[in-house]
Amino acid sequence: MTDLLTVERIREAAERIAPHVLRTPTVSSPGLTDLLGVEVALKLEILQHSGCFKPRGIINKILSLSPEERAAGLLTVSGGNHGLALSRIAASMGIRATVVMPEAAPARSKAAVRANGATLRLVPDATTAFDIADRERGAGMTYVHAYDDPLIIAGHGTVGLEFIADAPRVTDLLVSIGGGALVSGVATAVRAAKPSARIWGVETAGADAMTRAVAAGHPVPVEITSIVSTLGAPVVTDRTLAHVKELVEDVLVVEDAEAVDGVLTLAEEAKVWVEPAAGCLLPAARRVAAQIGPDAVLGLVLCGGNASFADITAWAQRFGVQH
Repeated sequence: MTDLLTVERIREAAERIAPHVLRTPTVSSPGLTDLLGVEVALKLEILQHSGCFKPRGIINKILSLSPEERAAGLLTVSGGNHGLALSRIAASMGIRATVVMPEAAPARSKAAVRANGATLRLVPDATTAFDIADRERGAGMTYVHAYDDPLIIAGHGTVGLEFIADAPRVTDLLVSIGGGALVSGVATAVRAAKPSARIWGVETAGADAMTRAVAAGHPVPVEITSIVSTLGAPVVTDRTLAHVKELVEDVLVVEDAEAVDGVLTLAEEAKVWVEPAAGCLLPAARRVAAQIGPDAVLGLVLCGGNASFADITAWAQRFGVQH
């Protein structure tokens, strides 16, 4: 049986990473409150270093490494934001880094990895990326897994500590799921502070590895067809699945077109710029609000904003999303 993370590990991570990350604001959203008919609070991880929540777990992991492990260089697999953040952090600490990415990763993320001085290896898909990384690990590099690592999960869980401290009236919290580290950490922190709170995971169709794992009772490989590459984990793990089964109310799946529409609606109504990995929360929030009723207080973790105007315009045209 997989052991679940404890909130004490998250509190330790919060103290360790505090000098290196931003304590991002949690703000009420009058626009979304009017739109959804329930009170809404937003956690603005879009303002974090690298434009996403990823530095929290990565810094917690790197600070735990020995000098020898750092000297060996860092290796990771990423659909976009994890590699972007790791390459930036590694550069700031003088550590060599190699990032393996699927070719479908956002152009902005690939450019940033190169600009940060990391070695970028592009491969056809996420499954191939993990296979190549497994081979590279044998050469002695230090592997930093994007989601199957207690230190990564604990670092990401600090988002939940901050959210519930700043918005204690939240009844329902929505969190995007890729490999599941963010939702695992956030759910652990929030449920420890407020056991009555409900956590809802959100995926996009074609990047729904957690939904399929929950249905099967174990991790199952999926083919990534969603445009939301930053949620495109080809398989979740026993560790993240165990956290979701124990702590998460349900995992909602939305279509790519809904996620893109969510990006535009968040820009118009909440005045924030997010990527589709965060835009997918809005259609899911509509469902949760309808299910729970007007007394709910919704919290949305806006996990990242690393999408270009050109990306969003192209996706909106592709899906016929008009505003």
